[in-house]
Amino acid sequence: MVDSVFVMPGTVAAPRAGVLSELHHRYETVREALSRIDKAAGEMGLPPISARLIERDGTNDGRGPEVQYLEIFAVSIATHHMLIAEGVKPVAIVGQSIGELWALAAGGHLSVEDAARLAVARSQVLTRQNWDGKMLAVGVDGRRAESLAGLMNHPDLVLACENAPRQSVISGPERLIEQVERVADAFGWPSLPLDVPHPTHTPAMAQAARDLRATAPRVPYGSGRWRVCSPWLGRDIGDDDPVDLVAGALTARVRMLHTIRELHAAGADAFVECGEWPVVTKFVEASIPGVQCVVPLSEGDPVEAVRALLAESADVGRFRSRPSPASTGHGPAVRVSAPAPVRAASASAPPAPAPSAGVATTPASYTAPVTYAAPAAPAQEAAVVVAAAAPAAVAPAVPPVSAGLDYDSVLTELRTLYGDFLGYPADLLGEDDGLESELGVESLKQVVLLGRVSDRFDLPDLRANSSLLTVGTLRRIAETVVQARAEAAAR
Repeated sequence: MVDSVFVMPGTVAAPRAGVLSELHHRYETVREALSRIDKAAGEMGLPPISARLIERDGTNDGRGPEVQYLEIFAVSIATHHMLIAEGVKPVAIVGQSIGELWALAAGGHLSVEDAARLAVARSQVLTRQNWDGKMLAVGVDGRRAESLAGLMNHPDLVLACENAPRQSVISGPERLIEQVERVADAFGWPSLPLDVPHPTHTPAMAQAARDLRATAPRVPYGSGRWRVCSPWLGRDIGDDDPVDLVAGALTARVRMLHTIRELHAAGADAFVECGEWPVVTKFVEASIPGVQCVVPLSEGDPVEAVRALLAESADVGRFRSRPSPASTGHGPAVRVSAPAPVRAASASAPPAPAPSAGVATTPASYTAPVTYAAPAAPAQEAAVVVAAAAPAAVAPAVPPVSAGLDYDSVLTELRTLYGDFLGYPADLLGEDDGLESELGVESLKQVVLLGRVSDRFDLPDLRANSSLLTVGTLRRIAETVVQARAEAAAR
């Protein structure tokens, strides 16, 4: 049996309706966990969260960050129970940011109800502080990100997360984050503001941490069944007080990169995401070239996906990668970091200590955690991932096209541009495929690609069109290019 690490995302988008329908139907342990979260939510004056996650026609009515956190928790703990029920046993559990709380519950150190109560208490103290802050994912290593933050010389503007070799997160006051974003752009470094309800991992959260320690109910702490590793403590969690753990993380740096590499060096062969989409596993793929990552809920039938993986493990003694289609509507069950060839543009070095010039970077993504792909030579508090490509030949400059383009010709251009960058055959890029959900093009890669589209079609305003990132299909981008070129020609 392969040694597997379960990884749990932090603050990500609200789960889709019905995501736990099949797991709820199959497993008593999942039904019990959801019932316990609902009970805790009711005791705190919150609505039940399970109905929307079970019913495929459920809607998210924007009930606030507390409900969002509980939904993310529900998805993580339900996936954990499904894996255990099917026979997958973790050698360790790791959480990203608030995901450490989910890991404590999954590991048996906290009850599900106490973890839910502590998540809500954490959210409430952060809401009360009402800090005017923001988090920014940047496609560089931690050293450069820390130097970039240091340029502003403000105690609350800091390197918050080291997620992957070329993916870091900076947290600080919003006005300073905006300046950091402009500086990063000047250096040619990809960056992406993170849409999280509560920016954290900065000294600015010291008051919220004190309030949490003073007001959160003390909860019993069990010895646990599974090992839990803390990326901010840099060690396994022992008999640490849960409230102190959650409070301390508010001001601490999350060193996910180091934790992942230490677990792999100690023998971990596979990393299994206890979440809806690849988030933490993006960090893993970028940090450990060739490692195997499993994301059951991104498959159409997560249960059969896990059973197939177990069968493969029994046959050959280790997980084997399986080919996944470019577009399945759900994403691959096994995400193996065998990076496709990319074309990377070199970035000039910043005024940081001993910077190396000419570093080729190609972002992959963050979840509020951003994620970057790790080097092609070997591939959100935030959960984020950015994939670093090995230095590659810079693609020759292509002159901007002239006006008068029709939709089909623009779509053909986009398929070629995106295909060359991602290493996909152009004819496999469907015009209605979700760039992130179906093709695995993370947010920061989309930022870089949108910049190339802007240059290719001589549309400088295209870079600032954030709706093209949220829509995320070639059809929408092509339609926008055609319209913008027509308007430019008419002027």
